[in-house]
Formats: sequence, structure tokens, C-alpha cells
Amino acid sequence: QVQLVESGGGSVQAGGSLRLSCEASGDAYSSNSMGWFRQAPGKEREGIAAIYIGGGNTAYADSVKGRFTISQDNAKSTVYLQMDTLKPEDTAMYYCAAAHFPVVPGIGAFLSLNLREYNYWGQGTQVTVSS
Repeated sequence: QVQLVESGGGSVQAGGSLRLSCEASGDAYSSNSMGWFRQAPGKEREGIAAIYIGGGNTAYADSVKGRFTISQDNAKSTVYLQMDTLKPEDTAMYYCAAAHFPVVPGIGAFLSLNLREYNYWGQGTQVTVSS
């Protein structure tokens, strides 16, 4: 089992920044990758960023590429999502999740942003961006 706790959400004006944190505990060896997802009211949950914990390769959705950065601090068992140049359409509940993806040595993990491939989920943290 892996337990995930998100923090760092809040309210910010358009153009501002926030950094979300996701602290993992439990059986870390059951997962080798972490992802960030978001769900706005009335919309489906979408994957926006993922990182391979063992090697650091990343993946991003087009909607956040160039504005959001996913990173890790293995010493703290924490994954971060730095969100810059925020827009009102970024308003959503943000979730972190854990998964195990195939790995190619020297290349990294075959990351996915498909929520069905993630096994463990946090409770979420709200991000609200005002115009």
C-alpha cells in the first residue's frame, strides 16, 4: 500500500504561481512513478504530468507543457508540481497518484497519463485561479 498526501493548493490570480507537494509513505517499492491529475467541476479527471522516480524522465499534457514542472525529492519521498503562469482554466482539484510502469535501462519508464493505470491516489488539493 502507498499513502499519498497532497498539499500546497490555494487561490491565486491569473499569471501567478503555486507549488503543490505530494508526500508518499508506505510500500514505495510497489510503485516507480508518480503523476499529477486534475478535475474541474463537470469535467473528467485528466492527467497532466508524470515522473519516473527511479530515473527522473517526465511527461506532460499539452495543456500544461512549458508552464508546469514536475520534480522529485527522494530524500523526502515527495513529488512536486510547480505551476507557473496560471490561468483561470487551471482551476480544479489536483490529485497525485502512484503507478508502476515498464522501465528500459538507460532510457527510463514508459510513462502514461491515463488515470486507469494508476493504483494509488491522494485526497486532492484545490487550486483556484481568478482572472
